[in-house]
Amino acid sequence: MGFTPTLVCRDRLLNPRLLVSLMSEIGQGTIRRHMNLSNPDFNVAQFQRQDSITGMGLGLGRLKPELYKQRSLEGDEGSRRGGGCGRLCFILKFDCDLEQLIVKIHKAEDLPAKDFSGTSDPYVKIYLLPDRQTKHQTKVHRKTLNPVFDEVFLFPVEYSELPERKLHFSVYDFDRFSRHDIIGQVVVDNFLDLEDFPRETKLCREIQYVSTDNVDLGDLMFSLCYLPTAGRLTITMIKARNLKAMDITGASDPYVKVSLMCEGRRLKKRKTSTKRNTLNPVYNEAIVFDVPPENIEQISLSIAVMDYDRVGHNEVIGICRVGNDADNLGRAHWSEMLTCPRKPVAHWHPIVEYQGTTGSQGGSCNSLKTPPSP
Repeated sequence: MGFTPTLVCRDRLLNPRLLVSLMSEIGQGTIRRHMNLSNPDFNVAQFQRQDSITGMGLGLGRLKPELYKQRSLEGDEGSRRGGGCGRLCFILKFDCDLEQLIVKIHKAEDLPAKDFSGTSDPYVKIYLLPDRQTKHQTKVHRKTLNPVFDEVFLFPVEYSELPERKLHFSVYDFDRFSRHDIIGQVVVDNFLDLEDFPRETKLCREIQYVSTDNVDLGDLMFSLCYLPTAGRLTITMIKARNLKAMDITGASDPYVKVSLMCEGRRLKKRKTSTKRNTLNPVYNEAIVFDVPPENIEQISLSIAVMDYDRVGHNEVIGICRVGNDADNLGRAHWSEMLTCPRKPVAHWHPIVEYQGTTGSQGGSCNSLKTPPSP
């Protein structure tokens, strides 16, 4: 026995054939009379109530926009620019016998949410300015806006120098896959005016909003040496300091990759060994490229400090360049190498943010000739 589907309309059953007949009739009034739309009790809300019970009709497959809204952080960030971004609580003490400033970072409170989950992964970086070579950093605390650090750091400094020094706290949000976001900063100066100092002094300061334009990525020291008679360029990677933490542990697994560039094309590349779990790796490793004297003016070096990742892709911490077409220190270092052949010339280079590709790969410069045999 066949089954003829029907359409439920309030308490009436409409056969599909009747429905087609109704739709073909002229005028809205005829349809309104057949479906009794003039009845004030007949409305969409009634259908929706019925659908919620039967699971049929309008209730099935309806989109709920509120489930697809993403939490916007721009408004929160903008509202904090004029004021604080939470509070940082810490303890200062000066040890007169050992001549060192003791800093204990206790906790942070009411930090802004930097992740779409509504939390942050905060850590704190500390300098005793104007010295930026000595840097300390707390561990990263996952998914919290009120981290408790309780970590102690020491800064060797003479008591007489304290009026000229500033303690600089930078609060960051750790991001595994992109640039770390700075939450804000706290600056403490005039130590001698602090109550109870040099004895133990407890402070709780508002974290002030700052931009993310200048992020410290660290420094790299290497030497350059060119031997014209052999057409040999030697780059000795010595060490790095204060590298950006790329791992959740607050450290990195850095290695250095050096690319020999010619007119924007990468000719060859070499890399150092990987140093595990450190922000201050020491390499003392030599990388050698064969470059004939007639081509030394055409080439440059692109040097990238990388973070090794056992599971995902290796990440670029930062880069620097040396050569005739490099900027400032990179060009000066290259010129000094050419001026003093056969002599290693070493300099520290700041690492800058990686902005894109360093050039095409696997090519060769048409004018780069085969170097002579050593």
